[in-house]
Amino acid sequence: MKDFLDWPFFEERHRILARELEAWCASHLGDDEPEDVDSACRALVRSLGEGGWLRHCVPDEAGRIDVRALALIRETLARHSGLADFAFAMQGLGSGAIALFGSEAQKAAYLPAVAAGEKIAAFALTEPESGSDVAAIATTAQAADGAWVLDGEKTFISNGGIADFYVLFARTGEAPGAKGLSTFLVDRQTAGLDDSERIEVIAPHPLAKLRIEALRLPATALVGEAGRGFQQAMATLDLFRTTVGAAALGLARRALAEATERALSRRLGAGTLADNAVTQSRLAEMVVDVEASALLVYRAAWLRDAMGRRNSREAAIAKLHATDRAQSVIDKAVQMFGGLGVTRGVVVERLYREIRALRIYEGASEVQKVVIARHHLAGHRP
Repeated sequence: MKDFLDWPFFEERHRILARELEAWCASHLGDDEPEDVDSACRALVRSLGEGGWLRHCVPDEAGRIDVRALALIRETLARHSGLADFAFAMQGLGSGAIALFGSEAQKAAYLPAVAAGEKIAAFALTEPESGSDVAAIATTAQAADGAWVLDGEKTFISNGGIADFYVLFARTGEAPGAKGLSTFLVDRQTAGLDDSERIEVIAPHPLAKLRIEALRLPATALVGEAGRGFQQAMATLDLFRTTVGAAALGLARRALAEATERALSRRLGAGTLADNAVTQSRLAEMVVDVEASALLVYRAAWLRDAMGRRNSREAAIAKLHATDRAQSVIDKAVQMFGGLGVTRGVVVERLYREIRALRIYEGASEVQKVVIARHHLAGHRP
């Protein structure tokens, strides 16, 4: 169903984008999960770059990133292929701090290659003892003879092991906690960086631990000002958080489509599963969840793009609702498939594995609730 594109959140260029991407996905993406995920991810980045889709991950000539376009692309890609959505999303998230805060030299060195699919980006924030608590980052960066020397460890780094560069956050110590972090550009081949230890998860994608030991960087590797790393990380996540909800929406739409086809084709007595009142109730709940998520996701994107407003509250609402309800929609689809629903190779089984991480990364659901509650209370305190 494409009638949502008629909503006032969108302009004609978004409708054209959605139609063109749908055609591209139909000819370039399939449902099969690759055996070699690293190679598949590299190929997807190249293909997305050649197709012109990655240009939406970096600022346009006016220096803007269109969040509605990002959300439409992620929703469409996720509906067709979770790995394609991952490959696209990480190009944006991994280069976001450069786009928002980088010097002109840094932007020129990395962003065109990101948009062309020639360099794979990664966002290195999470550590073993600092997941949601970013202020607890322990990786250090010490100033030394006009350079920086980094030591520490990162974990659960998406694109780890295949990235050409990492946007990496470390403690430079200007002040305690969140005020003492900075952002650095680290090319993968830099001596002192080891990204060889991989992490296997239920929905396979490139993921690794980073070990950083006496890693020496030039002064030009610092992104923006020292001590501003926390704000830069949060601004990057703010920009892309709405699109996580969009990806969840795409997965939910695919689950609804698969469940609908199953209901109409599966024989049940003299009729089909679709004639059953319980099935109809379940489908109705799925439809409501999908429609509500779409409204929240594209409202959040529109507020940032068209109204020029910071949308932290609305993005948190969109991510929380879309990811949690997508989990419910997909679970209902699996139930309607019965034993087939948990059979490897069936689409809804893949969706069941793909959705789970979206409720954790880029701010777990519990974190989004804190953000939403704080905004709500701030508006009601005297």
